[in-house]
Amino acid sequence: MPEPQDHERHGSGGPAGEPVTAHVSPTGEEFEVLGRAGPVALEPAPDVPAEAREDLLVLKCDDLFLCARRDGDVLTGRVSGEGLYTQDTRFLSRLRVRLSGAAPVMLSSTVTSGYGAVIDATNPVLDGVPQETVNIRRRLIVSDRLHCEVAITSYRPCPIALDLVVELGADFADVFEVRAAARRDARGRVLATKLDSTRVVFAYVGEDGGHRETRVHLEPAASEVRPDGDGAVARWRLEIPPRGSASVVVAVEPWTGERAAGDRSLGDAIASVDHASRVWHDACTRIETDDDGLARLIDASLRDLHALLTTTTHGRLPAAGIPWYVAPFGRDSIWASLMALMMEPDVARETLLVLAALQAEADEPWRDAEPGKILHELRCGELARAGIIPHRPYYGTVDATPLFLVLAAGYLRWTGDLGTLTALRPALDAALRWIDEFGDLDGDGFIEYERRSAGGLLQQGWKDSHDSIMHADGTPAEGPIALVEAQAYVYLAKTEVAEVYDAFGDGERATALRRDADDLRRRFDAAFWDAEAGSYVLALDGRKRQVRSIASNQAHALYCGIADPEKAALVAERLMAPDMFSGWGLRTLSADSPAYNPMSYHNGSVWPHDNAIAAAGLKRYGHAAQAARIARTMLDVGALARDARLPELFCGFSRRDAQVPVAYPVACIPQAWAACTPFLLLKTLLGLRADARSGALMVDQPLLPPDVARLELHGLRIGEGSVSLSFRSEGGVTGFSLLEQHGAVRVTMSA
Repeated sequence: MPEPQDHERHGSGGPAGEPVTAHVSPTGEEFEVLGRAGPVALEPAPDVPAEAREDLLVLKCDDLFLCARRDGDVLTGRVSGEGLYTQDTRFLSRLRVRLSGAAPVMLSSTVTSGYGAVIDATNPVLDGVPQETVNIRRRLIVSDRLHCEVAITSYRPCPIALDLVVELGADFADVFEVRAAARRDARGRVLATKLDSTRVVFAYVGEDGGHRETRVHLEPAASEVRPDGDGAVARWRLEIPPRGSASVVVAVEPWTGERAAGDRSLGDAIASVDHASRVWHDACTRIETDDDGLARLIDASLRDLHALLTTTTHGRLPAAGIPWYVAPFGRDSIWASLMALMMEPDVARETLLVLAALQAEADEPWRDAEPGKILHELRCGELARAGIIPHRPYYGTVDATPLFLVLAAGYLRWTGDLGTLTALRPALDAALRWIDEFGDLDGDGFIEYERRSAGGLLQQGWKDSHDSIMHADGTPAEGPIALVEAQAYVYLAKTEVAEVYDAFGDGERATALRRDADDLRRRFDAAFWDAEAGSYVLALDGRKRQVRSIASNQAHALYCGIADPEKAALVAERLMAPDMFSGWGLRTLSADSPAYNPMSYHNGSVWPHDNAIAAAGLKRYGHAAQAARIARTMLDVGALARDARLPELFCGFSRRDAQVPVAYPVACIPQAWAACTPFLLLKTLLGLRADARSGALMVDQPLLPPDVARLELHGLRIGEGSVSLSFRSEGGVTGFSLLEQHGAVRVTMSA
């Protein structure tokens, strides 16, 4: 969007203090100013059933995404977040189809791709038309705009006449307002809607001075287009011959001046997004298996990772999740890229470049920024651009910076691309400096966090809800907080990025990094071990007291290798105890804790990505059976999920009490971590480790998930070469064979 400019003017002779009556858009078109927009409606629309709010139809292409009910309708509501969004703005808040005054009766709703869906419906009893004699097929395609095609087919032997009505509305709400994270009593200026038989234009001028339009194109021309409150209604009178059909296309184009779609037919849009999808899938490792549930889960995960890739001014990276987090997120984008390395390592390269370009250069308390820090979240909506929230970008995360280094090392191992890492060296140097000079707030050798921004996050680890860090007695821990997993990430970062500095030819720096990591491991063991609990603690608080809650965070210490091997066995046992392992996965917090709530965001829920990290840590320390148990559980969850998508999280109720996983009401689906969970689980169980610089792929004690007898990887890239492998399980023993090899890659099995 162009920088804010004053395109508004007063009526002739009006003093400066009078209300603005006209606004000229950046294209020179004049709009009448109706007044200030009111607050965003926060309660669910009364006619949206609970099941529709919990089970959305979600489609995305690049930075444009749609959240709709399963029948394709869009209605405003706080819980569901329905709408068409781009640039953190809801450009369409109402899209409702009616047939001669009645709602179609949905028959099926199928997500055909990450960007497309088909909804079949039939008619109730209409005047002169018996029920279930008309098919209403709605096809939704998200490309550079939303295409909604409504095709009506009559199975009557005589001609029929029907009114097709489409209700439209655009509230231009900032996504922070939609999810109730921010609220204003008065917003920007609403402009008068422009309409005729072929188009409807909604327009708004935000407090950031930005001009936004929702341009709705109607094809064919409607019989009638009229205003309807703050929205509009288009009506087509359709004369349908015996056993004939008719169709209408409604195309919704967000326009900001910065983001403007060109003219494109529905056919051209489908061809474009289909081609991009084929190119993406062709570049990815192909997985074949005899387990239908696992196959569906892998297909959905690849589709969702592709859909979540979002273009920024600095390049493309995975957004965190739909609908609330379609934005660059340091931690989330890194974890997704790290998990997907064996599927498509170019995702990691692009993520590294984007995050390096946005790395903090100055100390800015309002944004919780310090030199070398990797961002938490970048937003480009009205609230961020107007400076009402600090997300341009916001840096309140303690772990994104060490994880950035972990991703850089992982990318080099899988690709051998030293050129990209050399270009990134200043960013790596700055990240290491942040860890040593800014991350350690009190000089004790551990990285801590404490909020400085009034608009920032109180908790700045991956569990960033305000009540996520509690002592064992249920009282909040006061900062600065040194999280168990943050220390583990620093250990892993310094251990693995030392290999990168070796590749740079800087052996002295590599040796110093390994020495730092070894020293951290010794101090970590002394400060974080709780002998009575038989576990590492969750954190150290601001007075260096142990925060002795048992949580899933401790599993990250196993993943990173910082745990003492003997103590790791006790941690593994503690993690798999009934208060932690629900039967549907590891809970985020022990059920024995006073702060436990299975329906909370971070204090008892189950997160698939967290379980994949735990499984990798368990396998690392030799607990393969427990890792396989977690993997099988996540596959079970995926098999029961609609569209085979793992949710961001679900409730932590025991499997004995809940025969299916209990949904968390506002979970993102799809979500980047969850989408990439199957990739990390498979990499863990198959024991894959790449060393592209020496042209090797190591397979360490492979183990297929229970009930999976065969799995093949085709086109697995290591450096400039690739291999295809077949894994087969018989009698509980998994073996593998080399199917195909291209380039100088050797496959070895560790002893």
